[in-house]
Amino acid sequence: MKALVLEGDVVATVEDYATLAEAHRAGKIFWIELDERSNEAVTFLEKELHIHPLAVEDVWNDLGLPKVEDFGDYVQIILHGLTEVDRASGDVPLELAELDLLIGRNFLVTHARDEKVCAVTPVQLEVVRNPRLLKKGPAWVAHAVMDRMVDEYVPLIDRFDTEIESIEEKILDDERRHIQGDREIIPRILRVKRSLQVLRRTTIYQREILLRLARAEFDEIPRDLVPFYRDVYDHFARVTELVDSYRELVTSLLEAHLSMQSNRLNEVMKRLTIMSTIMLPLSVIAGVYGMNFEHMPELKWVWGYPFALSLMALVALGIIVWFRDKKWF
Repeated sequence: MKALVLEGDVVATVEDYATLAEAHRAGKIFWIELDERSNEAVTFLEKELHIHPLAVEDVWNDLGLPKVEDFGDYVQIILHGLTEVDRASGDVPLELAELDLLIGRNFLVTHARDEKVCAVTPVQLEVVRNPRLLKKGPAWVAHAVMDRMVDEYVPLIDRFDTEIESIEEKILDDERRHIQGDREIIPRILRVKRSLQVLRRTTIYQREILLRLARAEFDEIPRDLVPFYRDVYDHFARVTELVDSYRELVTSLLEAHLSMQSNRLNEVMKRLTIMSTIMLPLSVIAGVYGMNFEHMPELKWVWGYPFALSLMALVALGIIVWFRDKKWF
């Protein structure tokens, strides 16, 4: 646990709940970042801050979807930051890092699974360096955390553009060289599509939460802070639009790749059909002269063998000329 308590014009760091409880009773503004769950932490939240037990459970439980709930004296907000699983790979596998916030009149409680991804650590350093943000109130600190967390979405979202462009170039390159790239391309497309699907499911709910904050539906959000929350909403709405456009682009890319694969397969089947068509009459001729009837006049003819080969060649050449005339080649 790490708490930042406003002491006049400076910020004091507190790491025990007893001192923090005294600061709360004195009406001081503070921000507490929770770590592992403990009986002491639960007692402080329920007894000192009067947080509802269900909200306390949500603080340490990872929920699949963002949410916001007004408890009267405080607002509970659950958002998700974005982290990359493996930067070494070419695709963009993502994981969501949950951020829990409890915004009260004089306190802000946060709990982040990844403090860097959820922008808790950078904002803590900023508050220690300049207490002005904490002086304004807990809602201002919460805004700073959300704003920075939303900004962290953009560089990773932009990587989707690079990855999709790389897949597109790979598809076109394989098409020019007639390389069967299904084993590599389709899994890459599906991984990116799955990441975008997870991201879209989260961003839709998260956008609605930020919209409610921007509409000043909660008393804990001061009126002069509403335009700043509206700005966060606008930035996140752009992220949501990018995710939707990338999903459509990846779907079109998959359809285009499958269409190219189907066209290549059709070309292969066309060539095999042409070869079979050419060989069929030759097989008929060979079958006729392969019969062992005694009274076949060509069997004892000196020029019979060259005649049969010449006949096969003429038939094959005639079929090829006819195919070229029909522009089937």
